[in-house]
Amino acid sequence: MALLAAMIKTLMAALLVLAALALPSQAASFSMKRGLNLDQWVTWPGEDQWGDTKAILPYPEWRKFLGEGDLKALKHAGFDFLRMPVDPSPFLSGQTVALRDDLYASVLDSVRMINRAGLKVVVDMHLIPAGGSRKIGMAQVMEDPRTFDTYVDMVRRMARTLANEDPAQVAFEPMNEPIVDCDSDSTSLWPDRQRKLFAAARSSATKLTLVLTGACYSAASSLEKIDPKTIPDDNVIWTFHSYDPFLLTHQGATWAGDFIPYVTGLPYPLTAVPRAQLDVTLDTIRARIKAEAPWTRQSGLLAYLDEQVASMDSPDKLLGLMDAPFKKVEAWAKANGVKPENITLGEFGMIRQEYGNAYVMPAEYRAAYVRDMISRAEAHGFSWSVWSYGGAFGIVDAFNGDKAEPDVLEAINGLR
Repeated sequence: MALLAAMIKTLMAALLVLAALALPSQAASFSMKRGLNLDQWVTWPGEDQWGDTKAILPYPEWRKFLGEGDLKALKHAGFDFLRMPVDPSPFLSGQTVALRDDLYASVLDSVRMINRAGLKVVVDMHLIPAGGSRKIGMAQVMEDPRTFDTYVDMVRRMARTLANEDPAQVAFEPMNEPIVDCDSDSTSLWPDRQRKLFAAARSSATKLTLVLTGACYSAASSLEKIDPKTIPDDNVIWTFHSYDPFLLTHQGATWAGDFIPYVTGLPYPLTAVPRAQLDVTLDTIRARIKAEAPWTRQSGLLAYLDEQVASMDSPDKLLGLMDAPFKKVEAWAKANGVKPENITLGEFGMIRQEYGNAYVMPAEYRAAYVRDMISRAEAHGFSWSVWSYGGAFGIVDAFNGDKAEPDVLEAINGLR
């Protein structure tokens, strides 16, 4: 019986792909230029509370903090669309079975709320790691075939929920930053999984633009490995993410590996301060590594710091580093006949402050970085959405109800 069930499931997946193949060719119905990522999971309750209506609704979480006036202010600030992360885990949790219909309805209501504010919206299914009381995250979806199948079913239903919305106002992104194929020299698992997600979404939402990506954190180098011809649809926008140079954009982030947490105080660009001042900052970082890092890792971390600094310590080096993802995507697009307007830089940004860390990145560095990344995207004809409204990378809100410095928003407003 198990073998028969598996054969039926495989056949159904093949039929969905064939159904998608039969759809008439069309250009992307959704267009966008300048966007902002909304937040999630900032104060999210543990999974044991997800069955409590007051804890989980309205959904997504930003609905507890933002009103239509806040959304209209973003329109006024110069954005034409929002990328709305939706944490899929509650839709996969046994804790929410009784509230499942309400969760889908709340996502739809959130979409319409954004549209009423005069903004388009990309509904982004945004998995985060499991941990604590959270049982299902990216690893579980990618590593367990049955959990992945459940995720595909969720994508199908979410697409059905959105299917009747105006395709000029709403797009759907089935998975954010898939963490798969990161250790391989070529794509292997992700293309087939993306085709299944595409087929599930398209079978339910025949008119909406779907936002698709490469593997391994949606890096440009991963998009290069995707053959878009295997997705038989013109109503697609391709996305990539770039936070290069990571050394500067993620300073102090405790969740970003065992090196970055020791790094704070570096300017953007490194040449923004005299070399003697930069050397003092680097010596402070080295001292922190020597005092706090495990001794077995210290030499490696110190060498990595020197290597990274050397890769961007002149304007030409930094230019090459930041241009590389855009050039890769542009070359891929030209080789595959993908128009620039069907490509989006879905995430980029610079950390403002890690939660619990007193260091705050100077606002002028963040504004300069965002402005430089926007210039690159627009020079290539790509749309973009900066990360994010609030939290560690916040450009509107900071932590504890504080407001972020206005520099980044002013830089974006000044581009209009």
